[in-house]
Amino acid sequence: MSTQTENKTENSNPVTLKDLHTENPRWCVGCGDFGIVMGLKRFFLDQKFTLESVVNVSGIGCSGRAPNYMNTYGVHSIHGRPITVALGLTLARPELNIFVHSGDGDALSIGGNHLLHGINKNFKCVFIMYDNELYALTKSQTSPTTRKGHKTNTQPSGTYLEPINVIRMVLGIGASFVASTADWMPDHLAKTLDAAFDHKGFAFVHISQRCPHYDPDNFDHKTSTWFSFLKHPDGIAPDKRIADKTECVEHDPSNLEGAFKYASLDRRYFGLFYRNTEKPTYDSILRNQIKTAKPEPRSNILDRYLL
Repeated sequence: MSTQTENKTENSNPVTLKDLHTENPRWCVGCGDFGIVMGLKRFFLDQKFTLESVVNVSGIGCSGRAPNYMNTYGVHSIHGRPITVALGLTLARPELNIFVHSGDGDALSIGGNHLLHGINKNFKCVFIMYDNELYALTKSQTSPTTRKGHKTNTQPSGTYLEPINVIRMVLGIGASFVASTADWMPDHLAKTLDAAFDHKGFAFVHISQRCPHYDPDNFDHKTSTWFSFLKHPDGIAPDKRIADKTECVEHDPSNLEGAFKYASLDRRYFGLFYRNTEKPTYDSILRNQIKTAKPEPRSNILDRYLL
């Protein structure tokens, strides 16, 4: 990001966790959202951001409350539309660091069309998808990523369909950066955020997020037998606390075919699936057009519409 160094605090009183605190989060005890927000706060400190250089934008859902708990600029927007707000901010204020918070329902259901165009436009932002595989804010309803057969309030006998494969879907849309991590792996989460922020376009970060209140058996965060890490010198290093307890697979993140392969397997993989640094960015294209546009008298602006 060209403005990355400009947005860091250079004074002798760096931002602290206390400065970032607003109020105690109102999530259920044990919710994975606590770990995600704390990971973001520590990332902001590591990057030496000033409070006013960061904007957290969210939609609706449990993740929608995230901007309330960080003392930065924030927009708690409407259901499924945080990407449109983020794009407007990126175009108007390119020096800001934009982080988009969206859940599996907010991003893939009502906001699915916006996610498609956000990925296609590839504008600069870090898009964080909180995936607890459930509509939790509305008390345990089936979401697009709910596993087949799981009993919910909307499908009490068990969900009927296979869940959307999020990683495979965003790869198919053409995402230029696709990574996956989990709320209970702070080391890996931090490295994932760092890699996403350094990407010049739309960085899609999928986070497996626990919901102990409505689905306590979904993610077994105490064992590591059910997932593997993707590793590569150009990728994201496996979590140092868990790396020796599970499989680590060598995967070049420039290999799109390989990314699809690991995204399509039943086993869960965490790491950097894909990164394409050559894909054009919509915000850069528009700003370049403005720079090269020939000025015209305001009185002539509407002449092209004359009949």
